[in-house]
Amino acid sequence: MGISRRRFLGVAAMGAVVTACSEEQAVTPATSVGVSTPPPATSQAPVPPDWNALRSQLPGGLMLPGDSGYEQAAQSYNPRFDNHRPAAIAHCTSVEDVQRCVEIARNARMPIAARSGGHSYAGYSTPDNGLVVDLRGMAGVQVSGDTATIGGGARIMEVYAGLAQAGKALPAGSCPTVGIGGLTLGGGIGVTARKFGLTCDKLTSAQIVTADGKQQTVDGGDLLWALKGGGGGNFGIVTSFTFATEPAPDIAVFALKYPAGSTAGTVGAWQDWIVQQPDELWSTCVVSAGSPPSCRISGAVVGDENLAKQLLKTLPPASSVSITGMGYLNAMQYFAGCTGRSAAQCRPKSEGGQLDRESFTASSRVLNQAIDPDALVNLLTGRANLDVLIDSLGGAVGRVAPGDTAFPHRKALASAQIYSSGNAQDVAEVRDGMPTGNTGYVNYIDPSMPDWATAYYGDNLPRLRKVAALYDPDKVFNFAQAV
Repeated sequence: MGISRRRFLGVAAMGAVVTACSEEQAVTPATSVGVSTPPPATSQAPVPPDWNALRSQLPGGLMLPGDSGYEQAAQSYNPRFDNHRPAAIAHCTSVEDVQRCVEIARNARMPIAARSGGHSYAGYSTPDNGLVVDLRGMAGVQVSGDTATIGGGARIMEVYAGLAQAGKALPAGSCPTVGIGGLTLGGGIGVTARKFGLTCDKLTSAQIVTADGKQQTVDGGDLLWALKGGGGGNFGIVTSFTFATEPAPDIAVFALKYPAGSTAGTVGAWQDWIVQQPDELWSTCVVSAGSPPSCRISGAVVGDENLAKQLLKTLPPASSVSITGMGYLNAMQYFAGCTGRSAAQCRPKSEGGQLDRESFTASSRVLNQAIDPDALVNLLTGRANLDVLIDSLGGAVGRVAPGDTAFPHRKALASAQIYSSGNAQDVAEVRDGMPTGNTGYVNYIDPSMPDWATAYYGDNLPRLRKVAALYDPDKVFNFAQAV
């Protein structure tokens, strides 16, 4: 049975560490057609899509409503969006396949969205009456020296496994089936962010199919800036990413549980504690709604168990403490809830893996300063089936200026994900009741977020809109919360 990050962090009292098998993915590099140039605007009348012609051009196949396998192919990670009915799902295996799809969507004036993990919190990767460009056939991981080229359809656990074969690491997320594309394009908060930065901070170039259907190499300028945290789906379809990597370090993982009734004091102490820690330490404080609310702290230290023990001494005493040292890949499997599983097993059951889908509603706030712990406890008292996951930032994340990439929250203390197994009203009330100001993390995108564009992009919004208008003047890549 699969396990979500939220559920995993709730039960991570630390079991035996099992070394999992890893697999290396092959990659077919995307074809470069030169430095990025904006596409021209067009005013042609809509042309109905010729699905039969497209089907004949796609080796990976095209699925239409009524086709065998369409219902499963139309599913995203979250069953809440099973009512979405895309007009077609294109299984792309090459840059040329993606170009054909963009051309059809542009000419037909129909919605188009790239999909790898299918984790869009608003279901945007499976648009109603639109064309889904499924990139799972482009999921290779190739390492050369300190550089990794990763296909746009790769998922996080596949990335970790592929890099591990070369002794390399990339700061990235902890949900095993999240796609590298969505993660990177929104920023990429992960368990080594304080040491190595966001995922997007390691991005050196990208291959992208822009609105005119051309493949572009982006290794600088406004478009690369926008791809570093400007949100997925806004500027084109990225078919491959090139990252600078780090040598894979050893990691000490830790988990602490606190008794009910101590939550406010623990949250306050944790916020004071995290700003005093070296870059090597990342931590998350999970506050669970209830009567009274409870909390737990977990995290990772780039280093050994002895360093972790020293750093944890200044936290309030916990009712249980676990600290275990392990290699980098094993640590990433641990946080993903995939200990003892291969990368293939850490795929959805629909693809032959062992992981279930999960129904949830979520939103976010970004903490530019410490939150009042008593106010947070009062906000969560009496509710159920809701967690607030507060992930520490700072360190390497904060040493990048807010305007140097599209990700604006460089000076923040932490990000807070508000996560419920189904109660959207509770999520909204907690989001709006948190005394954080108008902030949010675009990778936890929320259709009901007030003034969402400012919350996600802050002062970077005007520049992002200029980039979008330049490279997609006809709004080919458009959705409800597009830039």
